[in-house]
Amino acid sequence: MELLKRTLDSIGVPDEESMRLAQRRLDSLTKPPGSLGVLEDVVRRVAGITGREMPEYERRIIFTLAADHGVTAEGVSAFPSEVTAQMVANFLNGGAAINVLGRHAGAKIVVVDVGIACEIPAHPDLVVKKVGMGTANMAAGPAMSREQAVRAVEAGIEVVAERTAEGLDLAGTGDMGIGNTTSSAAIVAAFTSLPVEEIAGRGTGLDDAGLERKIEVVRRALKVNRPDPLDALDVLMKVGGFEIGAIAGVILGCAARRVPVVIDGFISGAGALIAAGLSPRVKDFMLASHRSAERGHGVILERLGLRPLFDLDLRLGEGTGAALAISVIVAALKIQREMATFESAGVSSKSD
Repeated sequence: MELLKRTLDSIGVPDEESMRLAQRRLDSLTKPPGSLGVLEDVVRRVAGITGREMPEYERRIIFTLAADHGVTAEGVSAFPSEVTAQMVANFLNGGAAINVLGRHAGAKIVVVDVGIACEIPAHPDLVVKKVGMGTANMAAGPAMSREQAVRAVEAGIEVVAERTAEGLDLAGTGDMGIGNTTSSAAIVAAFTSLPVEEIAGRGTGLDDAGLERKIEVVRRALKVNRPDPLDALDVLMKVGGFEIGAIAGVILGCAARRVPVVIDGFISGAGALIAAGLSPRVKDFMLASHRSAERGHGVILERLGLRPLFDLDLRLGEGTGAALAISVIVAALKIQREMATFESAGVSSKSD
């Protein structure tokens, strides 16, 4: 708990002066003011997060957090729970979508085992921070203990600290865990009090009957556990997942170190809600990559006050949306660094 407390105490606010200087440079570039739209907003936000007029972007990492969920016993997923470990092996072999998009974005993929329900063979790109062998079935009681909830969040903080020591300019979040859209739906419902049917989606591809079963399981979990929306750790403990807690930790760890963190889809959004529940200031250090096809993701983005960069009907997770967004963010930061000013190019400005 001490690591979590120290991290929360270290989260500040965006640097207004860096944002002002970034805007001044943007306005000096050879273009009409504001003509690059959201790209300019990205530059301002990253400048405020990092405290740099022209932020660095060379060292990029996407943290893909993995864990299993006991609620899969309720038949809430179209895939068996063994797929979690199998997909992690695919990540480590470089064959998944996140690997392809990570390579495209120039981002290293760091896979973290926070609670896979089996032992994964050692691999240079695998970080083991196992809190447990998967969560308990939240439909029958709490998914984890409060101590495990704290440990999951601190696992995410730790992996950021370890990578920051090697250099980290831009981070992204991702996930792997069969059953985690069910936990994420429960988290969103707990924080918002919205009807579950307005939040829960088809996840990995449930049919109509499967979706109805999933909605009923989430309702049951909320009724059995009664998570307290004013206590983010209680929500995580009652209806969360180890990887969702670790995602919250990654976000908090990045904010404490003034590293911009790009949030992926629905599951990463649930982790972001946990992080914001622990420290509302953390919202200023996040950038939303996309709006997921999962129906509850828009609710998360609205609650966090985040504008996604794009909407491509993605619902894969892994960090794929974050990888695509990192490509766009790097493009914006390159504009800030590499584009000529009116003065350097000898071009007359509007005032001229």
